[in-house]
Amino acid sequence: MSILQLPPGMSPLNAQQMQQMQDLLGGMTPIQHAWASGYLAALANGATAAVETPAASVTETAPLTVLYGSQTGNAKHVAQELAANAKGRGLDVKLIDMADYKPNQLKNEKYMAIVVSTYGEGEPPEPAERLYTFIGSKKAPKLDGVQVAVLGLGDSSYEFFCQTAVDFEKRLSALGADVAFDTALLDVDYEDHTDSWIGGAVDVFEDVLKTKKGGPNNVIPLMPAAAPAASSYNKKNPFPAEVSVVQKITGRDSTKDIRHLEFSLDGSGLTYAPGDALGVYFTNDPADVDDVLQCLSLTHDAQVKVGDAAKPLRDALIEDFELTQSYPGFVEKYAAATGALSDIAGDKEKVRAYIADRQIYDILRENVATIEPQALIDCLRKIQPRLYSIASSQQEVDDEVHLTVGVVAYDAFEKTHLGGCSGFLAERVSDGDRVKVFIEDNTNFRLPENPETDIIMVGPGTGVAPFRAFLQDRDAEGADGKNWLFFGNPHFTQDFLYQVEMQGYLKSGLLSKLDVAFSRDQAEKIYVQHRLLENGAEVFKWLEDGAHFYVCGDASLMAKDVHAALVKIVRTHGDMSEEAAAAYIDDLKAEKRYQRDVY
Repeated sequence: MSILQLPPGMSPLNAQQMQQMQDLLGGMTPIQHAWASGYLAALANGATAAVETPAASVTETAPLTVLYGSQTGNAKHVAQELAANAKGRGLDVKLIDMADYKPNQLKNEKYMAIVVSTYGEGEPPEPAERLYTFIGSKKAPKLDGVQVAVLGLGDSSYEFFCQTAVDFEKRLSALGADVAFDTALLDVDYEDHTDSWIGGAVDVFEDVLKTKKGGPNNVIPLMPAAAPAASSYNKKNPFPAEVSVVQKITGRDSTKDIRHLEFSLDGSGLTYAPGDALGVYFTNDPADVDDVLQCLSLTHDAQVKVGDAAKPLRDALIEDFELTQSYPGFVEKYAAATGALSDIAGDKEKVRAYIADRQIYDILRENVATIEPQALIDCLRKIQPRLYSIASSQQEVDDEVHLTVGVVAYDAFEKTHLGGCSGFLAERVSDGDRVKVFIEDNTNFRLPENPETDIIMVGPGTGVAPFRAFLQDRDAEGADGKNWLFFGNPHFTQDFLYQVEMQGYLKSGLLSKLDVAFSRDQAEKIYVQHRLLENGAEVFKWLEDGAHFYVCGDASLMAKDVHAALVKIVRTHGDMSEEAAAAYIDDLKAEKRYQRDVY
């Protein structure tokens, strides 16, 4: 019996094609038949299967490697857009997180696009640290003839704006790379400018990278199995989540105001993993907006342009523009528009000193000037969502997501000041209200794949949030790995966040060890790094046995002190030199056994 049996006139193939098909399939195994069937089905659905076309005549070119180093996800999203743009033009593209990139691969690159953020005082994001260090070392290879384009994301509120991107360009250039397209350094309102830079950069690479479809050695990947349908909600289209709980979890006499919040994701299709963050959009305090409008003698309903839309000035100031976090660019623009602050506007040091403890509200109240509504809007930058480490596991809470939010509050200029988003969540959101949210995945802060692996978690203050998620997840999975938590805050009686839960986990055995540091409960201040050092021998044994080490919280002080303590533990209990201990820590990072979520 022939392989293909169709009634006369029903085959779309002519007689010769039919014979060729039968000859081909007749010599194939059942497994090969299955592969061919899938291949043909993929073609019928508009996709292509893995096939190497015979060597022909076009020249093989190196791909465009798009590397991103992202702390909060912004650089990753821009890199994804860049890669999609390039792929849409038929270019061969590799998109790689710097955390997963082997630095020695640099010597094989020909065309590179770098998208990298900066955080803290000009520091590279965690995932970029290894590559950043490598390109500044003697081990870095010569990159003569390599074409590079660099895009930096940063926040001009900080002195070393986009410093990491500046350093990447300088170091790659020093190695011999040519800057193929002008470097762009973008502020927090980067979304208004990325499209033009991406378009220009891809234009430059297109001529040398474009390959013919079906050309030689053009391996087109087999269509993968269908992935689960992704939610339609994201940063650009946030989900209006209903708030079910807003609860203060510090004591009445605490020096901190920390809130536990719960949101419903029911109907959103949003999913998250322990270690991910929740992006939260907020609105400004209407009372503060009204006060500013009165000071500037501006009417509430004056029409202004926000993008392509027109809306009343008051609504725009409440819903669209940053009024809490000050930045030098605002001072410069306001001075140019009004003449106010002209005595300091040209001096960066004076501007930074002036805005250090002032919100934009304060600057406007102190420098009342005549300004048109649209001119005021043009001085401001758009509100950016705030990211908070998720404090729950979906295996435990299903269609909910929990946060642990420290409220930013301080008194200055005879007024209490609140953080833009934390003040919104603490003071102006109640049960039943809806808040726009999205999930920001953080693949560089993940539980071990093997549930039998031990973990050490260091999370003082609100840094305990992701570790609550870790513990919930491991509890739900029945993971056998041991769990050790280091937690710290000022006072045991006022600031032991999730105390009942943690003590319950300790009693059940889910928490193998719990070490706490309440810094103000004794004359000598004790912090989590001190508890680590006290337990140094056991910490090192856990690491030697394969444990993963996690840190979450303040980057400027705590995370640096914890890192120094870890180096000391490895040096002391591993009997290593300073250099050997540093190399040991670097290996932990490379193996993703030392992960930090710091801010």
